[in-house]
Amino acid sequence: MRRNLIFLVLLIPLIHFLYLPNAFAAHPLITDDTGTQGKGKFQVEVNSEFNYDKEKEEGLTTKERGGEIGTILSYGILNNTDIVIGMPYQWFRIKEDGELTSRESGISDLSLEVKWRFYEKDGLGFALKPGITFPTGNEKKGLGSGRPSYGLAFITTKELGPWAFHFNLGYMRNEYKLREDREANRKDLWHVSLASELEVVKNLKLVGNIGIERNPEKASTRHPAFILGGVIYSISENLDIDFGVKGGLNKPETDFTILAGIAFRF
Repeated sequence: MRRNLIFLVLLIPLIHFLYLPNAFAAHPLITDDTGTQGKGKFQVEVNSEFNYDKEKEEGLTTKERGGEIGTILSYGILNNTDIVIGMPYQWFRIKEDGELTSRESGISDLSLEVKWRFYEKDGLGFALKPGITFPTGNEKKGLGSGRPSYGLAFITTKELGPWAFHFNLGYMRNEYKLREDREANRKDLWHVSLASELEVVKNLKLVGNIGIERNPEKASTRHPAFILGGVIYSISENLDIDFGVKGGLNKPETDFTILAGIAFRF
């Protein structure tokens, strides 16, 4: 066990070094599945996203470019239960009518989740995933909320031959340290999404995803909705790479996002 931990400490910075240019959800999917690692097994993921959004209101054009690189560690404490730790690094740049108005980067809020699959039979699985975030990001730079937040997700997976379908229903309670954030943002958020996977040939899956969640901005009554498509390729039994494109279905959602990741199990 001690050797596994030492190996993990060395592995995480190595993966960052190798793949920097670039939750147990099968990335690039946003919707989680009920799969777990198995008792005593690890998975390390490095997932990246690069996004672009353009808005025009009252003659003012705002363009935002940003992204995130997240390192996620999953460990199977039981065959049907994982503990998942995520540490994201974020950056963004905002321009208004061509002039730079904001630019920040840094560590965002760390997350800790537990996935418990409480039912599995005939390809049908149900799981619960409670989680909490810790205020490790700088809220004054827009990289975190400044206070711990918590949430719970209900997850369903159904496997039908080469197909797999996943459904998520989630709730998140966001707390904010800054007064301006509390006044501008809703605390109680929900999320609903549906995803599918199809193994077209051995080791290659096509994936699709659609979903909607409550808009955190109090001033808006329209909730951001997205659609996503991508591929997952298994280089070996314990190594996957993936690529996807996510697009906004309405104005509140980010216009488009490119996603890429790698997952290593041991």
